[in-house]
Amino acid sequence: MNQKFDDFLEPSILLEETHYGEGFRIGYATGLVSGKEEGRKLGLNMGFQVGEELGFYQSCLDVWIAADHINHGAFSDRMKKNIEQMAALVTSYPIEDPENEQIQEIMGKIRLKFRIITASLGVKLEHGGQSKSLKQGFEDLYAVSNGHYIDVKFRKSWGR
Repeated sequence: MNQKFDDFLEPSILLEETHYGEGFRIGYATGLVSGKEEGRKLGLNMGFQVGEELGFYQSCLDVWIAADHINHGAFSDRMKKNIEQMAALVTSYPIEDPENEQIQEIMGKIRLKFRIITASLGVKLEHGGQSKSLKQGFEDLYAVSNGHYIDVKFRKSWGR
């Protein structure tokens, strides 16, 4: 009789544990679904930001390379080497492999090389992550004519 009494009370005693386990399973399943959705959104956002930054750097490189083609004496050999190195870094960025362990290191090198180039040019450009700053950056870089930098802000002459 004592055994029947224990069997009868066992579900009541284990009620809290049963509800805890059921709540955990439901919460885990719900969290898994919402976590995947949040992760997907965050991944898309971060991917867009990286793509935007790389595009900014590539467009600056395109302008500098075009300026050098227009005016062959626009940049010193050292500056040309820095531009070539930055172009190689941008090209080598592993866009298709986001789990590459060197991804942050490569982006850091690109940013550093960009700062070196802009400092050498005497131009202050930054990727602000907004189209307004990107537009301003292009306006700052655009006006290359007859070997002179025409922008009103800088009035920087391209040394020969």
